[in-house]
Amino acid sequence: MPLLAVGHACVDVYQGAVASLVPFFVAERAYGYAAVSGVVLAASLLSSVAQPVFGALTDRRPMPWLLPLSTLLGGVGIALSALGGSYGWTLAFVAVSGVGVAAYHPESARVARAVSGGSHRAMGWFSLGGNVGFALAPLLVAGVDGAGGLALAPLLVVPALVGAVLCLPVVGEGRRQPEAEGEAPVRVADDRGSFLRLSLAVVCRSVVFVGLGTFVSLYAAGRLGGGTAAGTAALVVLYAGGAVGSLLGGALADRWGRVAVARWSYLLTAGALAGLLLVPGPALYGFTALTSMGLYVPFSLQVTLAQDYLPSRIGTASGVTLGLTVSVGGLAAPLVGALADATSLRTALAPLVLMPLLAWLFFRTLPEPVTEAAASPTVAAGAPGS
Repeated sequence: MPLLAVGHACVDVYQGAVASLVPFFVAERAYGYAAVSGVVLAASLLSSVAQPVFGALTDRRPMPWLLPLSTLLGGVGIALSALGGSYGWTLAFVAVSGVGVAAYHPESARVARAVSGGSHRAMGWFSLGGNVGFALAPLLVAGVDGAGGLALAPLLVVPALVGAVLCLPVVGEGRRQPEAEGEAPVRVADDRGSFLRLSLAVVCRSVVFVGLGTFVSLYAAGRLGGGTAAGTAALVVLYAGGAVGSLLGGALADRWGRVAVARWSYLLTAGALAGLLLVPGPALYGFTALTSMGLYVPFSLQVTLAQDYLPSRIGTASGVTLGLTVSVGGLAAPLVGALADATSLRTALAPLVLMPLLAWLFFRTLPEPVTEAAASPTVAAGAPGS
């Protein structure tokens, strides 16, 4: 699990790097709000289609060799995107990185589920790795591009090289089938209706997170001054808050259940996001942290909920929850950008407050799923996550 968590960080650096590159694209290439939204969309579009496809493939046969390969692809795409002189090449290379990220997540979630034994806390640590990668992305991009501009972008491939090496020992573990280590698990029927409602809730979460990830740095710079430094600080807070939220989610779910914890988290997120947009001054950073924590408390819980609602298609469930629904949020980013170009960034971000409320409504309709462990009369007492 430590290797999986660190490897997850090395991959998700490249999801965070897309938003982190936005201020540099604006400064060096004079991209407008709509143009930088298109870059974020390019990273999301192919990923949104590819992740469920890779998930379906891993349902048929384990593919742990995808972990190092996809890590390299994610890093190379981002490094080249900052060198692509034309807007078209920038979009193409960012899309390549998105495919690499798409290939990584379903298989890594499958392996993490097997290694964790279904523990919410362990899956929280796995998710924490991704959050750490997000949080490090603005620091990495600011350190590299701040020192020499986009011309130093090839150095951004370093985390991919490290992550690919760390994934190699996991490849052997990923070939093991959980069923081979003991009795065949009791099969629980798929709950497709709950899975669909959960997916819609994750879409609402994604719209907020991608919108903030794309524009919070520009919003903070405009509200507080300080240029790219203020914007980078806001991104760091946004991603670091997610790391705290992931750990809280696993701990809280062990006590109160995944559905209840996620439901209340979304309700609190709506209030925090309103504060981010309305309260003046440096308090913006505090509300950014609260919003991020609220968005990430349900994150790992949603992955295991999806797997438990769709136990016959764990890879597909992971691909949809970690990929398709998350990436759909990128489709809303150009709309936010276009509205910001026509009005103001605060006006464009204001409708995002409705999204956590919609997610809260969806979670009010969801049951806590029956798991294979709960259905089996022979499960050992004190099993992880029980």
